[in-house]
Amino acid sequence: MHMTIGSGPARCVLHSGLLLAALAAILAGCAKQEAARPPQPAVPVVIGNVTHKAVPINLSAIGNVEAFSTVSIKAQVSGELLEVHFKEGETVHKGQLLLTIDPRPYQAALAQAQAALARDKAVAINSRAQAQRYQKLLEAGISPSQEAESYISAANAADAVVAADEAAIQTAQLNLEFCQIYSPVDGQTGYLMLKPGNLVKVADVPIVVINQVNPIFVNFTVPTQFLPDIRKFMSRGTIPVEATLPNDSGPPEHGTLTFIDNNVDLTTGTIHLRGTFDNAHNRLWPGLYVDVLLTLSKEANAIVVPSHAVVPSQKGPLVYVVKSDNTVEARPVVSNRTVEGVAVIDKGLQLGETIVVDGQSGLAPGMRVEIKNPADQGKTAEANPT
Repeated sequence: MHMTIGSGPARCVLHSGLLLAALAAILAGCAKQEAARPPQPAVPVVIGNVTHKAVPINLSAIGNVEAFSTVSIKAQVSGELLEVHFKEGETVHKGQLLLTIDPRPYQAALAQAQAALARDKAVAINSRAQAQRYQKLLEAGISPSQEAESYISAANAADAVVAADEAAIQTAQLNLEFCQIYSPVDGQTGYLMLKPGNLVKVADVPIVVINQVNPIFVNFTVPTQFLPDIRKFMSRGTIPVEATLPNDSGPPEHGTLTFIDNNVDLTTGTIHLRGTFDNAHNRLWPGLYVDVLLTLSKEANAIVVPSHAVVPSQKGPLVYVVKSDNTVEARPVVSNRTVEGVAVIDKGLQLGETIVVDGQSGLAPGMRVEIKNPADQGKTAEANPT
């Protein structure tokens, strides 16, 4: 049986009604599905507060260790190197005997000079006596003046020869002393360039190099923009410097800033500085590269958060701030330095705000958090009710 309900406009109204009914049924089904979907669980986090503390104003750099003084030991007389009185790499002290050069040629030269002095002294004494005798004869009018003057000149020449002999003896004694070489400083010996039995020459290659390492220098550079502050704080007192050794778990070495160069390096825009360290345990070694920390002063009330609370993002560093309803806000911050495990916040946070310090990896803005602080969980939950 076939029945037609309406025609023309009436049929169009009927089709529209059916369409609206179907759409309403679909929306009702979606609403039921949304109502049936479970809420997103809260993310467990550890929280902390934005605090303030006195933090040092530091400059960091890479430094190079330099010996306090470097002495190249060279021979002042030539001869055979007879003995070496130290071991390579050994610590030596000022005045310690290091090397012995064969002294026999210089002992002979000294003896010869002494003999010449004795001979010429005898001649000088005789010449002086002759001159005095003829001087008296001249005064008595017996001897002509020309003869007396001749004997006086001879006596003066003999005295000059004696003076030359005495100088030759001093030279011979010095050469003999130079056969034994002593350390001019306390320091660390290096590689021995010449071994016993070799012939050494005057002012030739260094026989050994001694580096004085107590105290010791650390050279480093900083941008010239910090030069006014460095000079200002240095005029008020000493500026401490720390040097941390690579791959060394020990504490840093402590020293003071002792030198500011008088010229800026125009190619790099930096200024050369130098710190002096006691280096009592010889941890710093010439040529070693170290991490340098220069402490200019302390900022009394810096806004700080734990350094791991600051997380990187595409828009820069941010910190998750916990709001009163236990949801989080991603707050951009400005932090230019980290000191002693805390990040100094220049802009973006207020003192006393609650922040997430651990568990940020699962967070997104607007998400709820569950406080999991191990020690003060109850206190935190009470302060931040759900």
